[in-house]
Amino acid sequence: MHTVLNRLYDRFTRHIQVRLTSYFLLILLPLVLVGLFANARSQQIVEHKTGERTKGTLLSAAEYIDLIVQNVDNLSMLISTNTHLIGMLERAGPEPGPQSILDFTQIFKDITETTSIHQTLAGISVLHLPSEYMIISNYGGKRIQGAREHEAIRMAIEGNGARVVYSPTSKSDTLDGTFTGDRIYFLRTMDLYNRYRQPNILMLSVKKETLLKLMGSLLPSRNAQIYLHTAGGELVVGTEGEQAPPLPALGGENIAVPVADGGEERMLTVRAQARYSNWSLTMMQPESELNRETGQLRLYTYFMIGLSVLLALGIAWVVYRSIASPLDSLAYGMKQVRTGNLNIRLSNNRKDELGYLTGTFNQMVDDQRQLIQGYYEQQLRLSKTELKFLQSQINPHFLYNTLDSIYWMANQYEANEIKEMVLNLSKFFRLSLNKGRETFPLRETVDHLHYYIRIQQIRFSQRVSVQYDISEDSAGIPVLKLLLQPIVENAILHGLEKQDQHGELKITSRLEQDRLVLSVKDNGVGLPPDRLRYIQHELGKLQEAQLLLTPFEEEGGKDDLFGLRNVTARMKMYYGAEAGLTITSKEGEGTEVILWLPLEKCEVYDESADR
Repeated sequence: MHTVLNRLYDRFTRHIQVRLTSYFLLILLPLVLVGLFANARSQQIVEHKTGERTKGTLLSAAEYIDLIVQNVDNLSMLISTNTHLIGMLERAGPEPGPQSILDFTQIFKDITETTSIHQTLAGISVLHLPSEYMIISNYGGKRIQGAREHEAIRMAIEGNGARVVYSPTSKSDTLDGTFTGDRIYFLRTMDLYNRYRQPNILMLSVKKETLLKLMGSLLPSRNAQIYLHTAGGELVVGTEGEQAPPLPALGGENIAVPVADGGEERMLTVRAQARYSNWSLTMMQPESELNRETGQLRLYTYFMIGLSVLLALGIAWVVYRSIASPLDSLAYGMKQVRTGNLNIRLSNNRKDELGYLTGTFNQMVDDQRQLIQGYYEQQLRLSKTELKFLQSQINPHFLYNTLDSIYWMANQYEANEIKEMVLNLSKFFRLSLNKGRETFPLRETVDHLHYYIRIQQIRFSQRVSVQYDISEDSAGIPVLKLLLQPIVENAILHGLEKQDQHGELKITSRLEQDRLVLSVKDNGVGLPPDRLRYIQHELGKLQEAQLLLTPFEEEGGKDDLFGLRNVTARMKMYYGAEAGLTITSKEGEGTEVILWLPLEKCEVYDESADR
C-alpha cells in the first residue's frame, strides 16, 4: 500500500496533466457528495414513510388476530369450567362403560354445536386421559394409545390450566391424525378451579388458512412476505410455510432494513405486536420495490455525476494541451540539450507567451551550438597538440633505455646478438615514428610490440617468454599506437628482471559487452601492498583531473610512474572518460594491468584513412 501511494504521489508531482485532472475532480467532489447524500436520504425517507404506513396496517391486523385469540381463550374458559361437562368426564373410568359412552356422546353433541356457532373455529376436541379416549367435533371419538406422551398433551398438562398454543409441522407427530399441519391448536386442562381435577385436555383449533387470508390481504406485492409469531418467537403461520427466516432484530420503532444472510437482497422489515396475546406480525418487502419509484431519479443523478466527471477530464485535457503541453515540449528539449543533442528544434506555431518562450529556446539552442562548435574545435586542436607532445616524450625515454641495453650487450656478447637487437630496434622505430597515423589494428600493434619484446628477450638471454592470446573478433579493432609498450616495459624491467627464475609474459585481448579489454600479465616479483595502493591512488587522481600538457609531473620535478601516467593520460585524451586502467598485483606472484577501451571511440578515432 505504501508503494502504491508513493507511485501516485510521484505521478502527481511529475505530471501537470495529473495535477490538473485531480484539481478539476476535486472541484466536482462537493457536487458528487451532495448528489450521493440526496439519493441516500431520499431512499431513507421512502423506507421510513413506507414503514410507518405498513406498521399502522399491521397493527390493525394484529388487533383483529388478537380478537380471534381472545375469543378462543374465552370460549375455552367457558368449556373448561362447564360443570356438567366436567362431571361426565369424571364419571368415566379407564375403561368406559355404557354410561360413559352415553356421556361421551353428549359431549360430542355439545362441542359440535359450539363449533357450528363460532365460525372462526375449525374444531373442538376433548381428551379423556384416563381412558385415552378422544372426542372430536364433526367426527366422533376414538381411542389413542400413548396420547399422554405427545408433545402438545404434555405441554398442556405442564401448563396447569394455562393456554398452550401448538402449531404442528410436516415433521410433527400427528397423534394418529389428531393434529394436522393446516391448523393451530389451543390446549388447556379441564376443570380449571379444581386442584384435584383429572388431567383431561380441551383442544380448540383454528385453520391457518383463515389467518393467512387476513395476512395475505396486507401484502403490497408478490415478493413481500408476512409471518405470525407467538410471544415466545415460535412461528404460527407465514407465507413461506415452514421455511420462514428467523426473526430479525429491529429497533425501538420496529422498522429496519437489515441485510439478509448469505448476501441476499435487503428487505424492509416491519413488525407490529398485539396487546392481548403479545403475538407479532412481521412483514418483509424487498428494498428494490420500495426504491423503484425513486430509481429513475437516482439514475439521473448518477448520469449527471458521470457526465460532470467526463467534462472535468475533457477540460483538463484541453487545458493541458493548450498550456501544459508546450511546457512539456520545452522540458523534453532541455533534456535533449543536457544530453548533448544541440540539433533539437521544437515546432512552434503559437503567437502567445508560450510561443515566444519556445522561439527563444530554439534561438538559444542555435547560439549554444555555434559557441560549442567553436570551443570544441579549439579544444580538439589543443588535445592533439597535447597528444603529440606526450608521444614525443615516450620515444626518447625508450630510446635511452634501448641504447643502454645495446651498450650493456656489447660488453658481454658478440656482434650477432647486437645485430639482431639493432634490426628489431630499427623496425620498432620505423612504426613508432610513423607520421600521420595515430592508430593501428590490434594485430599490427601486437606485431610492433613483439619487436620490442624480442629485444628484451635477447638482453635477458631468453629468460623471458611471451604468450599471445588475441581473440579473432578483436584483432581488427584500431588501437592507439604505443599504448601497450610502456606496460610491457614495466612488466619486464620491474617485474621479470628482478627474479632469478624463468619469466613469463602473457598478452591477451577480448571483447566484453561494448568495450575492448587488453591485459598484460607477468609472473614477476609483484608489488608490495603499500606500493600498489600508492600506484592505484595516483592513477585514480590522474583519471579524475583535467589534462595538462605535463599531467604526470609532480611538484619538485619528480618523474614518478612515467609509463603508467603516460598511458593513462593518453587514454583519457583519446578515448574519453569511459576508458580506464586497472592494476592488480600480489607480491611474489606477479602483476596484471588491464586496459578498458570503449569500442565506440575505437571506431570513431581510427585515422588509418589519413595515411
